[in-house]
Amino acid sequence: MSYLSEYTIDEARRVMQRRWGHESFRPRQAAVLKPLLDGRSVLGVLPTGGGKSLCYQLPAVLAEGFVLVVSPLIALMQDQVEGLREDGIAATFINSTLPPYEVEKRWTNAEHGQYDLVYMAPERLSGDRFEARAGRLDVSLVAVDEAHCVSEWGHHFRPAYLNIAEGRGHLGTPPTVALTATATPAVREDILELLDLPEAAEVVRGFDRPNIVWSVFHTENK
Repeated sequence: MSYLSEYTIDEARRVMQRRWGHESFRPRQAAVLKPLLDGRSVLGVLPTGGGKSLCYQLPAVLAEGFVLVVSPLIALMQDQVEGLREDGIAATFINSTLPPYEVEKRWTNAEHGQYDLVYMAPERLSGDRFEARAGRLDVSLVAVDEAHCVSEWGHHFRPAYLNIAEGRGHLGTPPTVALTATATPAVREDILELLDLPEAAEVVRGFDRPNIVWSVFHTENK
């Protein structure tokens, strides 16, 4: 299994500049990436528009193997995969919209190193089929997108979220980055516990958005 510790944050920045054209990291992106490059897991809370997806897409370009992205929404997976392919990055998704033969084909392609990123729903981390393949998958990083769902949905609406930690175990417990835009201290604690990430670094960016103004106008005639 290949990890990210061969790279420095400066090397990661140069790859980002070359592949995405961004001159510098957005606030706190580097703070998320640095522990990942050291082989540590991270919980990152960055506001919408803060560049969360780059925190696992950049490692996918850097490392051998592929990044396994656990995502709750089919439309979100498909949009991101389409955008990555347009950028020349090998990505795919595995979800309930695909017939069984196509699912098997994509898993086989993943085993043979044909993808940089594989997006999947949490339900796909359970079951005998996944367990049988897991040991043959070279996963450099697990990314849990919209990680607040682990706490807010896992107990009732999407219980498969509670199986992510077990799925990571089948993969050899690779480093994990859990990302969300919204998480109270209690939800952050829940995420770390349910994903079994007791030693994870926590990166929380403030939510001040100077480009957004909230105004209240009092008027007699509405």
